[in-house]
Amino acid sequence: MNLSYWELKTWLNNVDFTIVGSGIVGLSTALHLKKKHPKAKIVILEKGLFPQGASTKNAGFACFGSLSEILQDLQSHTPEEVEKLVNQRHQGLQLLRQTLGDAAISYQQLGGYELFLEKDIRLYESCLDRMKEVNSLLNPIFKDRVFSSVSNTFGFSKIQNNYIRNQFEGQIDTGQMMQELIKKVQQLGVIILNNTTVESFSEGSDNVAIKTNHFEFSASKLIVTTNGFAQQLINEDVQPARAQVLITKPLKNLTIKGTFHLDCGYYYFRNIDQRILLGGGRNLDFKAETTTELAQTERIQNALEALLKNTIIPGRDFEIEQRWSGIMGVGTQKKPIVKQLSNHVYCGVRMGGMGVAIGSVIGKEVAELL
Repeated sequence: MNLSYWELKTWLNNVDFTIVGSGIVGLSTALHLKKKHPKAKIVILEKGLFPQGASTKNAGFACFGSLSEILQDLQSHTPEEVEKLVNQRHQGLQLLRQTLGDAAISYQQLGGYELFLEKDIRLYESCLDRMKEVNSLLNPIFKDRVFSSVSNTFGFSKIQNNYIRNQFEGQIDTGQMMQELIKKVQQLGVIILNNTTVESFSEGSDNVAIKTNHFEFSASKLIVTTNGFAQQLINEDVQPARAQVLITKPLKNLTIKGTFHLDCGYYYFRNIDQRILLGGGRNLDFKAETTTELAQTERIQNALEALLKNTIIPGRDFEIEQRWSGIMGVGTQKKPIVKQLSNHVYCGVRMGGMGVAIGSVIGKEVAELL
């Protein structure tokens, strides 16, 4: 790209912080850096027209993990580690709400529900057996009982008679949330350059040289917050994990309200604008879904439609209006990676599918690390 004097001077000269990725973590990092360094010049580089990974493609769950997910985490983490993870998610959601306001993100605490298919009787009984144990573990965070067993009031089919309710779970409007976050950082003077892909970087004694698909420039510090795409730039324990989603056309007299989980969180759905938004199925083909390709597969889309037809809205006609996918960042551990990689390079990645919950607090942690 043939840049003018004005373009270089206004956008690319004397950059203090360059952030790669304009998702929740990248924007939150910029927000907290600006509060600490009001005069700093901050440039965010975003390869997509919109935030490309998962921040504008998620289901809008304000959640911190279903009971079966938490029990699964307890198999590979200590109780203290799991409590810390849940607390971090809880604190992140509180920070998101405080930063943007509930009205601006359409936050509704309608509760969350975990459904168990008829074939999942062992998982269901295990969750019931250990519900008291997990409630006790989480009591210091919420000061109340988190999980309880409730009857099937929404008319779901082919599931266990009861499901497990989480009274603290809520939902947001993902688009409104991101729009408000972008507006807030831009009002502080943060520069966001879309359709700009970072191809490589090299570190000097006092700055980082950054090569994009359009231009080259330098910054005093570089922060990678690309989550599922992180391995394209840094060598850390984070792998891409694609999540496929679909949404129906409006349904008359839809009474389903809340956020819903099945199969240890691998399937999830909610109500939005008289529609059902449904995603998941990555566990049907982990290998194929370990990808950064934003596409859908027939196998998973068929499984999602079958779940709609047989379990969620049995006996009702429906039409699919849209399909899409997002890219999460996962690894061998659930704990996010917030670290200094070298003298002038930092990262905040591996949200583990909990970006809405923890993105705000991870951005704050990255800013404090800097």
